[in-house]
Amino acid sequence: MVPNILNGKVARDARIPELISRILKVKDVPALAIISFGEDERQSAYIGQKKAFGEKIGVTVIHKKLPAKCTEAAAEDVIVQLNADKGVHGIIIQLPVPPQLSVDTLCALVDPLKDVDGLHPENIGLLVRGAPRFVPATSKGIMSLLDFYTIPVSGKRVAIVGRSLLVGKPLAQLLLKRDATVTIAHSKTTDLESVINVSDIVVVAVGKPGLITGTMILPGSVIIDVGITRIEEGGKAYIVGDADAESVSKVAGALSPVPGGVGPMTVLSLFENVCDAYDMQKGL
Repeated sequence: MVPNILNGKVARDARIPELISRILKVKDVPALAIISFGEDERQSAYIGQKKAFGEKIGVTVIHKKLPAKCTEAAAEDVIVQLNADKGVHGIIIQLPVPPQLSVDTLCALVDPLKDVDGLHPENIGLLVRGAPRFVPATSKGIMSLLDFYTIPVSGKRVAIVGRSLLVGKPLAQLLLKRDATVTIAHSKTTDLESVINVSDIVVVAVGKPGLITGTMILPGSVIIDVGITRIEEGGKAYIVGDADAESVSKVAGALSPVPGGVGPMTVLSLFENVCDAYDMQKGL
C-alpha cells in the first residue's frame, strides 16, 4: 500500500495568498514578538523560520532574546512592555524556558488578546468550552492539514499519543468539537498498541523515533507525525519523526512526513493567529 502523503508545504502554500490578502487590507503592519532565552541551535532555527515566513507575508517579527540566566522579574518586565506596546499584536514565549522560570507564570502574564500561542488560562478555558479565541498553532495546523486533504474526523476513532498543552490536550478538544471519539495516550499508558490498532487516525507527538510501527496501526489509517528528533549518523544530521516511516508507509492510508508535514502548517497557523489578534485589537 502506498500512502497518501500529507504534504504540509503544499497545504501551507495554498493558504498563503489568502493570508497575504488579509494583511494587505489592514492599515498597520501586524507584528509578532518572540521571547527566547539563551543560545539554543534548535530554537534559533525555529525562530529563523518564523522570521523568514513573516517577511514573506508582510508581518513584522520582533525577537526579544534574553540571557539563559534571566530572572523571572526581568522576563516579566519584557512581557509587560510588549503587552503595553500597541504596535505588537501577538506574543509568544519560545519553549522550553530555563529551569528558574515558570512557564505557567509567564504565559499567564501575556495579554490574552495577544496570546497567539493559546497558552493563557483564559484562552485554554475558552478552548475547553468550545469557543476558542486562539488555538495552539500545531494543533490548529493539524486540523487544517486534515481539512486540506479532506480527511473526515466526525465519528472517527482518534488516538493522540502525547498530552502536552501545545498538541495533545488542545487537539483533543478540537477533535471532540468535530465529533471524533478521542483517546489520549501517554508515557503511563499500558499496551499502547491496543489503543492505536483500533484507531482510524493516530497523532503522535512525543519525540521518540520509531515509537509507532506498521505492525501497530490499523490498515488504511491516517498517521499524523508531530515528532521531531535530530539524528546524527556517519557525520550527517537529519530529522526523523515518531513513526517508523518505512514500516508505517506499507500499512497506512495517509501519512504526514517529517520534515515537511505538520511543521509548515504550524508556522502558517501561528501567523493566522497573529492576524486574528490584530483584527481583535483593532475591532475588525
